[in-house]
Amino acid sequence: MKKLFIIMVSILISSSAYALPQIGKAAPDFSVKDAQGKVHTLADYKGKKLVLEWYNKDCPFVKKHYESKNMQQLQKEVRAKGYAWLSIVSSASGKQGHQSPTDALKNQQATHSNAMAVLLDEAGTMGKAYGAKTTPHMFIIDEAGLVQYQGAIDSNDSANPATIAGAENYVRSAVTSLQ
Repeated sequence: MKKLFIIMVSILISSSAYALPQIGKAAPDFSVKDAQGKVHTLADYKGKKLVLEWYNKDCPFVKKHYESKNMQQLQKEVRAKGYAWLSIVSSASGKQGHQSPTDALKNQQATHSNAMAVLLDEAGTMGKAYGAKTTPHMFIIDEAGLVQYQGAIDSNDSANPATIAGAENYVRSAVTSLQ
């Protein structure tokens, strides 16, 4: 199973117009404030497994997974396995999906998100370091700070929530294979 993810990610990297962190290599460092004003860094999660989820409240694919409660269930499952989970908003002020700290906290509560925090990457520094161009773009980082997965949440590229049941959830599969 792990080989499948590595092959899939290698294909994505080679066909991409931007560089992505490589599987098995160090995750890019970051220092970003969350919606409550607390700074989060990659070093804060050393020794812990971490999921990064790029989030845009206006994205139809994000809506698919949040309105169906699929993302919240996945967050709950993965966190129960000892992972930390951070949602990242890399939308600049005035751009689609941008959220003020207050709006991000209200949105997190309204969607019943199980993410530990919502990071507000308005300058896009973290998003650029990770090559995050779409939402939800997912990354799994192991205890040593190495990228173990990056890519889509699942195998279906439709925004229709009815497709969730028949799709392979890549994040769930990756977490299972990394146990």
